[in-house]
Amino acid sequence: MGSEPSGEVYLPDSVRTAVKVLVVGPFAVGKSTFVDTLSEIEPLHTEETMTRDGAVVDDLHGITDKTTTTVALDFGRRTLSDRVVLYMFGTPGQQRFLSMWEDLAHGALGALVLADVARLEESFDVISVLEERGLPYGVAINDFSSVDIPSHEELREAFDLLPEIPLVTCDARDRSGTARAMISLVEHVLASPFQHAQESA
Repeated sequence: MGSEPSGEVYLPDSVRTAVKVLVVGPFAVGKSTFVDTLSEIEPLHTEETMTRDGAVVDDLHGITDKTTTTVALDFGRRTLSDRVVLYMFGTPGQQRFLSMWEDLAHGALGALVLADVARLEESFDVISVLEERGLPYGVAINDFSSVDIPSHEELREAFDLLPEIPLVTCDARDRSGTARAMISLVEHVLASPFQHAQESA
């Protein structure tokens, strides 16, 4: 999936197509780390240090070592080929920022939902919003907890996923795993009716 990060800021002249995707999911699921890992440029983060007041609003149950939180977006870039570049927009996970990431969805061709196997139910609302918008999506289980991961069949049943929706397991800190997850989303988007409708509009 493209070359390894080279530190180059500027795109090659051969690039003709830009693809915008969202990296979404509940609070503290690893979205910023995912964008960090996959981006070939220095990612843009809008993070703030968590305070005691914020801890009252944001449920930290089952979450350790969380000291900052995204308050607007994370942004990264990955060149897929000499003609196609991927722009990744990581969104805040808290419910109070839902309208913000719905705005970020404008122009996006798809979304990758990151989920924590220990908190699967926290991803359900995110998936519902994507389905309401008709935005193609894939699901990636971020394997960073000590909880055993159920089978893909059990996960599909828990998320109530249609057969064509990609479901993968990855570690947001591992480039090959994040690339595999993003490839599964891009392939799904390219094959979806949503993409064909965009092309004919």
